[in-house]
Amino acid sequence: MIVQKPKEDVLSSVLECLHARALCSMRLEAAGRWAIHFPLPRVVKFDVVRRGECWLRLSDAEPVRIGAGDCVIVAGVPYELASDPDTPAIPAQELFATGGIAQIGDTPDFAVLGGTLQLDAVDSLFVTGVLPSVVVMRADEMAPVGWLLEQLDREWNSGMPGARLASNDLMRLAFIHGLRAHLAKLGEGVGWPHGLIDRNLAPAMQAIHAEPMRAWTVSELARIAGQSRSGFAARFRARVGLSPIEYLARWRVRLAAARLRRSDAPISRIAMELGFATDSGFSAMFRRVTGMSPRQYRSRRGESVMALEPEVHARVRPPRAG
Repeated sequence: MIVQKPKEDVLSSVLECLHARALCSMRLEAAGRWAIHFPLPRVVKFDVVRRGECWLRLSDAEPVRIGAGDCVIVAGVPYELASDPDTPAIPAQELFATGGIAQIGDTPDFAVLGGTLQLDAVDSLFVTGVLPSVVVMRADEMAPVGWLLEQLDREWNSGMPGARLASNDLMRLAFIHGLRAHLAKLGEGVGWPHGLIDRNLAPAMQAIHAEPMRAWTVSELARIAGQSRSGFAARFRARVGLSPIEYLARWRVRLAAARLRRSDAPISRIAMELGFATDSGFSAMFRRVTGMSPRQYRSRRGESVMALEPEVHARVRPPRAG
């Protein structure tokens, strides 16, 4: 019997070492007319609509109606959630001034859970660089993890010991699924996901991810992709935005960052195992990608990303009509 080794799953290898720290930070229940303005986020925002419908409002686009089961990823732009397209918004800082739970109106028919995800410098290159400012995943796209969203809601409301930690972990998993769903439906564009869906580049990218320590040449990768060297190099840069060798080097840096976070292995060993010829070459590339040396990066791995806020219930009157 012949057992065939499965091809390297590039997307899984990218997501496997994703260092995203999630904080499930707010729950809003609302009724009547209402609108909330969320300022320009310093981190990636992730909202999960649990009940009812609302409008997602952006300053430079038409409002989008979202409903129960839909999820939204927002990166780098302010936005608003509202009962309708026109009600003036109040600042989120005002609504959640005393804690992460708020209610507008007396008989809420809408509920949303929201949180943030902090990506480190290396992961940002692979994730936010290929995301539009706003991504809406509809309920049918999130259906495979509907159980996870249900559990997230239960944990947040349970008040049980460890519920906050469980909620954060569940939100991280929901975010990863949403990211995967978005990447699976990409069209034209530039970035590493576009290399995955290009049948002329995918074999070479699979080879890079399967053996990142190998001293790949453009000619070898072109041969694997079944193309001429010049044609392959031009197509790779046009679709991925980097040369094949630059992409290889950046992928090695991302793997190195994961090892620096997760182990105490000597930096020189990490460099050698990932195919860097010299420690100085590794350090130079690492600094070029992350803006810091490997030693500085490792020293920051224990820093807290964000502090947890106390859960205090806040009640706010709905805005008056007119």
